[in-house]
Amino acid sequence: MEDSMAYARETPMVHAGEDPAAHFGALSTPIYDAAVFAFPDAAQGAAIHAGEQPGYFYGRMGNPTQAALEAALCALEGGEAALALASGMAAITTTFLTLLRPGDHVVAPLAMYATTTALLDEVLTPWGVAVTYVDATDPAAYAAAIRPTTKVLYLESPANPRLQLVDMAAVVAVARAHGITTVMDNTFATPYNQQPLHWGVDIVVHSATKYLGGHGDLTAGAIVGPAAFVHDARWRIHKILGGVIAPQTAWLVLRGIKTLALRMVQYNANALAVAQFLAGHPQVQQVAYPGLPTHPQQALAARQMTGCGGMLAFEVADLSAGQRLIDHLTLCQLAVSLGDVATLIQHSASMTHAAVPRERRLAAGITDGLLRLSVGIEDANDIIADLATGLAAI
Repeated sequence: MEDSMAYARETPMVHAGEDPAAHFGALSTPIYDAAVFAFPDAAQGAAIHAGEQPGYFYGRMGNPTQAALEAALCALEGGEAALALASGMAAITTTFLTLLRPGDHVVAPLAMYATTTALLDEVLTPWGVAVTYVDATDPAAYAAAIRPTTKVLYLESPANPRLQLVDMAAVVAVARAHGITTVMDNTFATPYNQQPLHWGVDIVVHSATKYLGGHGDLTAGAIVGPAAFVHDARWRIHKILGGVIAPQTAWLVLRGIKTLALRMVQYNANALAVAQFLAGHPQVQQVAYPGLPTHPQQALAARQMTGCGGMLAFEVADLSAGQRLIDHLTLCQLAVSLGDVATLIQHSASMTHAAVPRERRLAAGITDGLLRLSVGIEDANDIIADLATGLAAI
């Protein structure tokens, strides 16, 4: 979409990735169900195959539907280039393998998506990459952990599941002072609420399964960053790993992005209303939501986010109390994902973070009574009424 900077931020999201002239005038990008593409001649075939000339030759390396999604992702995040993949973990894995070699060092949050932790602990550490986990709410903790071999400062903000924030500008300043690359998972906030590249972060990753897709009907991931890095990621690592996004899935993410702004407005409003209700309930010990005045980083949220998103966490007395609450819900569905149009609830200690050692889990604030809520776009009063029923059962 040309001259997108002249529009309000919602408008480019509707039209991101569109190029009717390239698709015979089609306003909806066609789904190219093609595994192979013919070359016009031998010279161009060689150049396209080597990645030296734009074009397509094999589905693992991309197709026009995927390219439209990648253009949309660049528009949303304000990046130079993007790579769409089969899942969020494909995006994170590809990013780390592009940036790291055996002997390198990563600094990462103590509190973050558990499968990212598993990747660092169970795959990259045995491969020879050293990892230091820090309190990511403290930029000084990143600085203190840096070694001569540090290549990546990894950020996740808001963090899964307790919604801790990272001061992007402060951590970026630390990284730049040492020539270190910053990578940030922007899944929880989405580009509607937060644009890490604007704050100087080098590379952004997403699980597009969540808010970008938005309907619980696909699995996808994304990398957005400098063109040289994305080219390296595509042609050196992704080409070998093969975490390929299907054309149909790429189209579904494109469709989801068209309503992202509308959904995020509702997610933001609903989550704040639900958080305020929970904060005043006697059975709730604590609520973690950056939009509440009780959140220790509310001022940071106001500075680097335009909305606080649809995710929140709250704590009840213990595991059994949480289980009783969950078992008495009817609208809120017990499920481990997030960013759906429907409200989803899960018990982090026994579900998404069950594989995290208990000591590390507790240090990250993930107690036995912690529940994570992905607030949907239903009427907020209905969500609150359902939670009230569950809380009454404790």
